[in-house]
Amino acid sequence: MIDPVELTRELIRFETINPPGNETPCAEYVGGILERAGFHCAYHPLNGDETRANLIATIGGSPDKKPLCLSGHTDVVPLGAANWSVSPFAADIADGKLYGRGATDMKGGVAAIISAVVELAPRLSGTPGLTLVITAAEERGCQGSNYLVSQDGALGEAGAMLIAEPTSNRPLNGHKGVLWVEGHATGVTGHGSRPETGDNAVYKAARVAAKLETLRLEEGRSLPAALPTLNIGWFHGGMNINSIPDEAKMGLDIRMVPGLSDEDVMAQLNEIGGSDVGFEKMGYSPPVYTKPDDPWYSDVCEIVAEISGERHTPDIATYFTDAEALGRGYGHPPTVILGPGEPDLAHQTDEYCHIYRIEQARAAFLEIARRWCKI
Repeated sequence: MIDPVELTRELIRFETINPPGNETPCAEYVGGILERAGFHCAYHPLNGDETRANLIATIGGSPDKKPLCLSGHTDVVPLGAANWSVSPFAADIADGKLYGRGATDMKGGVAAIISAVVELAPRLSGTPGLTLVITAAEERGCQGSNYLVSQDGALGEAGAMLIAEPTSNRPLNGHKGVLWVEGHATGVTGHGSRPETGDNAVYKAARVAAKLETLRLEEGRSLPAALPTLNIGWFHGGMNINSIPDEAKMGLDIRMVPGLSDEDVMAQLNEIGGSDVGFEKMGYSPPVYTKPDDPWYSDVCEIVAEISGERHTPDIATYFTDAEALGRGYGHPPTVILGPGEPDLAHQTDEYCHIYRIEQARAAFLEIARRWCKI
């Protein structure tokens, strides 16, 4: 048996901060483990960049049922400006916690997948089988998974998907979408000592920004328990302190839920912006949602309850994942987001993952895959 905790430590020690990523050594390390277990491994460098490998590993296969896809990413976010109290890539253990950048998001989840499927590998011949999609460049817009979707035939097929992002081992039946928008205000410049001679773009943008703070986007949503959110992530205006600014911009991060369309949101923004601020859509990734009564999702919930002793109500993640791109590539199969990491610790200083959650996740992934393949 491959110890998932020790494997997590090995993966953390690969410094895969994105940018630049350099995920290939980590992907090849994982691929070597899987190849020795009998998986067929194919590497797909992101846009031809040999330092940024995506890995697709397959085993088994049956004409009667599509394989189960299990997925995770190998890149991690930068360390941040604050000092860490532990070495971020030493993978130290203390008080039942495994510390390091990526422990929660999401090398603990990747390690739990690998440990589980390697144990099952000798029995998967002639079964529906498994497909592992280990992506690069997830942390900056799911570039790796979107690239794989763009490559004809690379993904193969999948009848269901498990994404091992941090959920504290709570099986989530989807995640919010994301709409990125830029707001742009223009004015007339002039000397800062005579503000009455110009038209201050910062004031225009600030007035609209204040209105956005209280905007509620609930109309049209179909999930009673999940609310869309809006955050102004950046605001820039002017070029020098002694001039009237003739331009101001803001960046909006809007998290979407099923039933709320990007067209509806853009219409609301433009109504609020009026003649002061124009809004442009910069990027959009739809939400992912599997109905709570889906038989496979219900089965996953039962497995997790048996292993963890905790029974959870359905919910969706606030963050977005590779599930949207991969789901698009696979034709939107039932999807669960389930992983050992702590959502509140993702991207944080002194990130850690509870060791017992990694072990629980391995046990859950093992049983989920075993039942899918009926072995």
